[in-house]
Amino acid sequence: MDVDSEAKMKKSPVGFWVIGILIIPVVCLIIYTWITLSWSFSKGERTGYVQKLSKSGWVCKTWEGEMAMVTMPGAIPEKFYFSIRDDQVAERVNKFAGKRVALVYEQHRGVPTRCFGDTDYYVVDVKAID
Repeated sequence: MDVDSEAKMKKSPVGFWVIGILIIPVVCLIIYTWITLSWSFSKGERTGYVQKLSKSGWVCKTWEGEMAMVTMPGAIPEKFYFSIRDDQVAERVNKFAGKRVALVYEQHRGVPTRCFGDTDYYVVDVKAID
């Protein structure tokens, strides 16, 4: 063996540890993010009138919305804030603008960044209510 190959073999364990220290946390974060987005904490429906829906975000663009849930005429509406990650679902919500709808949502708690939505509630479907 020549001197260069022996020097490379001696340096490689240090490089292996440095790469391991940098890559392992990133891989763990990716796996944790995938788990929090794949399994929902809760699922349900909320009914009301969608008041606002806009696509926002600096890097990761998501649809952020607000729905007014009215229990009885004249009562102060409760607001339900939600996020939509799928553009097709957002288009369907926009089609029902001004009508009473039921938003089918999944709650995902513990998502590490707001890149996937500003809220814990992700709308996955919408139904018109007659």
